[in-house]
Amino acid sequence: MDTFVPYKEIILMNLEKARSFVNEQCTGMEPWQLIGSTFASTMVVVWLHGILFQPESLTSRSKKWFFKTLRKLPFLGAIIQKQFNKALDDVASGLHFLNDGKDYIKALPVQGMSQPVLLEKMKEYSSMGKVHWEDGKVSGTVYSGEEKLTHLLVKVYEEFAWSNPLHPDVFPGLRKMEAEVVRMACTLFNGGPNSCGVMTSGGTESILMACKAYRDLAYERGIKHPEILVPISVHAAFDKAAHYFGLKIVHIPLTKTMQVDVQAMRRAISKNTAMLVCSAPQFPHGVMDPIEEVAKLALKYRIPFHVDACLGGFLIAFMEKAGFPLQRPFDFCVEGVTSISADTHKYGYAPKGSSVILYSDKKYRHYQFFVAPDWQGGIYASPTIAGSRPGGIIAACWATLMYMGEDGYVEATKKIISTARFIESGLRKIDNIQIFGKPEVSVISVGSDVFDIYRLSNLLSTRGWNLNVLQFPSSIHLCITLLHTKPGIAAQFLEDVKDCVLEIMKDPKAKTTGMGAIYGMAQSIPDRNMVSEISHAYLDCLYSTDIPSSDKHMNGSTGHS
Repeated sequence: MDTFVPYKEIILMNLEKARSFVNEQCTGMEPWQLIGSTFASTMVVVWLHGILFQPESLTSRSKKWFFKTLRKLPFLGAIIQKQFNKALDDVASGLHFLNDGKDYIKALPVQGMSQPVLLEKMKEYSSMGKVHWEDGKVSGTVYSGEEKLTHLLVKVYEEFAWSNPLHPDVFPGLRKMEAEVVRMACTLFNGGPNSCGVMTSGGTESILMACKAYRDLAYERGIKHPEILVPISVHAAFDKAAHYFGLKIVHIPLTKTMQVDVQAMRRAISKNTAMLVCSAPQFPHGVMDPIEEVAKLALKYRIPFHVDACLGGFLIAFMEKAGFPLQRPFDFCVEGVTSISADTHKYGYAPKGSSVILYSDKKYRHYQFFVAPDWQGGIYASPTIAGSRPGGIIAACWATLMYMGEDGYVEATKKIISTARFIESGLRKIDNIQIFGKPEVSVISVGSDVFDIYRLSNLLSTRGWNLNVLQFPSSIHLCITLLHTKPGIAAQFLEDVKDCVLEIMKDPKAKTTGMGAIYGMAQSIPDRNMVSEISHAYLDCLYSTDIPSSDKHMNGSTGHS
């Protein structure tokens, strides 16, 4: 202990100097001045803390303020608004589904339609549009489309059309179906005896529920400002969850292989970290994140770890039996994984509106539930965001799993992965394009260092292909489904890509037009709020019941604000 005596004396001496300095500064001050200055300085510190420590970073907020101010300047603001209106019009003109020229129904018919007339009207609506997914040229969207399965689902929905899991006493069979879907999924993803989950309306709700559960768990642990650490490639539903639930989202960069940078994630962990996230695979490039490595971080720092398998969960679960084993495990067999989201309405081939969120233990699921014990209408308890839910969708999901069986899923997986490997191999042989990362599942993302890749998207669309357009970096991807496994579809895709690239290389520096140009423009706009406004206008268009006019702007005004 004698060793520390000199250090103790040095500390005491410096404290005495500090005390003397403060007392000298306060010499001659009256008590009310001391109290007032203390109060004022405290308020300044609180104000600065409120500015600096918010879910949104100071840099992001400063940018928003700068661009908002810029748009208010008299001359410059008018120029910006003019270009903004032009961008809105370009987007509107590219929405071909708005330009069918037919009137909208805006009020209930005075007399109800007869069934024959109504069914004829339905055929008119279902035949709208220029894109025909049945041809196998659409990325993702429809994952099966098998005629026998479609007929089965129609019969199942008819049987359960009026059912609602909110009333298990009235529909006990439906409750049993949902419980069995969840248990089958837990078994599929190697969950233990305490694993559990619920059905949701889709991947977004599954993700929202996991984030809500871990937020509430973080609150219980004394974390006042929970943060979630996610790869920048993670699904945007995590951004939505952060927005809805008041979470701070920290985006972790990727390595050159398009996987999350584990070391960067480790450095980002703080006392406020409530959740770690990986994708299996991620949507943009179809790459599997290093789940085992992140799971080690989760165990070391005692942080819940969610694996988002919404896109490919019902593929990767069968890949080993299909003859395409993954390089690394991804599910509950990895110690540290506490939850998994997987969409039954994608490669589970169930109808749209069904997904599962699974937990390794019931203690996590309890934080997802909502209970209002004091409502006058009785004790209200619900497992997910919705109260009433469509029982027909749950029944159809259950029926799909039973219809497909393990052998059906293995065979479907074999077809899809074989087709994906065939397409990837063919694309790698085409000059002037590149594939991002090492896709292991069903998504293949393509870019180019030679020409604007959106030109390739535009040309392929003229040949009937409908691909996903991506950004940061500019790329397009094809999500392979059972429809692409039909004879000749994959070969036709490769042939069309090859021909389109040859056409582009005649003038590789030519400007992009159409929707490709709009996406390129959106990436280059530094004011991301402006991009959001364009997106708001797009969403407004989806609900418009006015026939588009050539002299009307998408935002409803030709003037400046």
